[in-house]
Amino acid sequence: MSERGRLMDGQGTASAAGRPDEDALKPHIPHSARVWNYLLGGKDHFEADRRAAEHSISLKPDMVEQARADRAFLGRAVRYLAGDQGVRQFLDIGTGLPTAENTHQVAQRVAPECRIVYVDHDPLVLAHARALLTSSPEGECHYIDADLRDPDKILADAGRLLDLTRPVAVMLVGILHHVEGPDASHAIVRRLMSDMPSGSRLVVNHPTSVVHGERSENSARGWNESGGRPTVTLRTPDEIAAYFDGLVIEEPGVVSCSRWRPTPDLSEPEVDAFCAVARKP
Repeated sequence: MSERGRLMDGQGTASAAGRPDEDALKPHIPHSARVWNYLLGGKDHFEADRRAAEHSISLKPDMVEQARADRAFLGRAVRYLAGDQGVRQFLDIGTGLPTAENTHQVAQRVAPECRIVYVDHDPLVLAHARALLTSSPEGECHYIDADLRDPDKILADAGRLLDLTRPVAVMLVGILHHVEGPDASHAIVRRLMSDMPSGSRLVVNHPTSVVHGERSENSARGWNESGGRPTVTLRTPDEIAAYFDGLVIEEPGVVSCSRWRPTPDLSEPEVDAFCAVARKP
């Protein structure tokens, strides 16, 4: 069976699913997952990705700080949910290339019995899936090869791996800005949360331009005009807040990633990526 369209579990078994992001197979086309990996200090990128990243930095010098703030928010959100809130199941959609402090590492450090399902449709992420599938003995890790734009498939596959009668944290970190049009992206979020039980959480972060204005807008425009894939759409904090309609947004609300429940010793400037965590009543 080909590497395309697989759902893999911790033992490496597979079944038909999804379709790959074919642009990710073209090293001459900058791809967001590889560019983000470069910004985070990873090693899984090509020359085109490095050039695109450095061009973005030239337009917006705090790009590295933003990437790190995004990643730090993911870690704090997972620790908060697995610790204070007792969430034991995580559906991480738009996994990206593995770096340090992946969702399962953070969650299972707090509660080893946590179950994590990663979802992506990038063949490079699939190639690294075994690195993501190193669960603690008490918990589980799985990988679904599927597209965010097919939430029905994600839910069907996740329903075989998670207990959807118990709360699930749906993680949409650094992915919704690749869905063009507010109607399409909001429909995806509504569909994903519709199958989640009471007590589930929605975790979102999303780039905006309210902090650095034209610099952030020029960076996004430059990425799109360069042929980088997938394209990027910036949204306002109010537009980001709309993803949580019908949910209860937890403190401190929709804020810059660097300002979401920072540790006492953390004093970082605001970045142009806003985030929130909300609970399904």
